[in-house]
Amino acid sequence: MDRHILQSMVEVRDGTLIREQVGLIVEEPLSIRIEGASYAVVMRTPGEEKEHVAGFCLAEGLVEGPGDIVTIGFCTEAGTNVATVTLTDTRRQQVAELLERKGFVSQTSCGICGKAVVDDIRQVVVPIAVTARFPAARLMALVDDLPRRQSLNRETRGAHAAMILDAREALLSLAEDVGRHNALDKAIGRVMMEGRLSDAALGIVSSRLSYEMVQKAARAGLQVLVGLSRPTALAVDLARSVGITLVCVQSGRLMVFGEASRVFI
Repeated sequence: MDRHILQSMVEVRDGTLIREQVGLIVEEPLSIRIEGASYAVVMRTPGEEKEHVAGFCLAEGLVEGPGDIVTIGFCTEAGTNVATVTLTDTRRQQVAELLERKGFVSQTSCGICGKAVVDDIRQVVVPIAVTARFPAARLMALVDDLPRRQSLNRETRGAHAAMILDAREALLSLAEDVGRHNALDKAIGRVMMEGRLSDAALGIVSSRLSYEMVQKAARAGLQVLVGLSRPTALAVDLARSVGITLVCVQSGRLMVFGEASRVFI
């Protein structure tokens, strides 16, 4: 399945019209069905569907690990874009209330105050202990290195990326997608399905840090989440409540929000 396609364009360069083709990232819907019922539709870049769905289910609190999943199926027939998840009997009973809500945990509080959003998400998040520390210079170097790892973005200039590393800064997974949430879901989903969530400590994303991104990081047990722009106030509130350190790297500056002891000079 194509992740990028060539499209014709006209570029104005030095007063001259130049016709050429450029690579554009593909964006398509993915319908996620849980236990035979529609749960969500997300817009994403095709590829890594099983990892994407696994990470999504973890973030939503539908699963705690691969042992809660019986199967993740994805129809490969062109144009279908449907993924189906079957849970174990025990897990299905445990998340019956979530399944009845039929919507994103991160979106169920729309229209009410930020405190309610944090309280809602905290129900599916376990507070994270401080066991890892990272040098500030190394975090900045990893951010600088991220574009080099983004093969899809080199083709399209339209892909977000997320990578997950362990406490020794060894790479566990990297994913790209048109959506920043999807990229993080895919990266986390791969680590989860490989049974390595306990190793995951650091996440780096090519985007801003919203509360949804913090939710996903917290569900994966990440201690530090690094982004390229300042977090929202709600993201910081949530990060502090669950023990995550947020780091923003911009123009040679590094800003730390929340538990600052995880970052040292």
